[in-house]
Amino acid sequence: MQTAVVFDVGRVLFQWQLGALFGKLIDDSEELEWFLANVVTEEWHFEHDRGRALADMVPERIALFPQYEAHIRAYATRFNETVPGPVEGSHDIVERLAAAGVPLFCLTNFGDEFWEAFRPTQPIFDHFEDIIVSGVEKVAKPERRIYEIVEARSRRAGAQLFFTDDNPANIAAAEARGWTAHLFTDAAGLEAALAKAGLL
Repeated sequence: MQTAVVFDVGRVLFQWQLGALFGKLIDDSEELEWFLANVVTEEWHFEHDRGRALADMVPERIALFPQYEAHIRAYATRFNETVPGPVEGSHDIVERLAAAGVPLFCLTNFGDEFWEAFRPTQPIFDHFEDIIVSGVEKVAKPERRIYEIVEARSRRAGAQLFFTDDNPANIAAAEARGWTAHLFTDAAGLEAALAKAGLL
């Protein structure tokens, strides 16, 4: 069976930074830094990636930081603004792989409610046969179960899967299952790895 390429989404296909939204709402740089380290943090956001509902998360956070109620609500309603745009060069690689008939999949840590709002805005995802979303599956990388889901839905295993992700822990989990894995730093590095694997 033909090898498939599995892409992460955040920081591989699309830039992602909470500060892209909250920099619009907090003018003071020191306050912004404190807010991102203590209030709407990536660690807290990861709870939604793992399947926790915003209806539970948001009121709980507001109770802890009532002075930031408007900002925490903005996290829930304006999440697309945390995605400034595509990662340079990555979409071109997707287009080239698709044109060559290479099977494409995504494996992303992404909250289901945010995914529902983000996915329709991005036609690049039309190139993918399937997209495995942590918030939908209620399990996130680097937990083994989500890699098993990819294997089942792609009908592939081991070296039949080429995976790229920006997180070393997620790469290590894929390599433990025998996948070919590339730690993403930029599109040029990914292009070279795909070429070496005979996929580009």
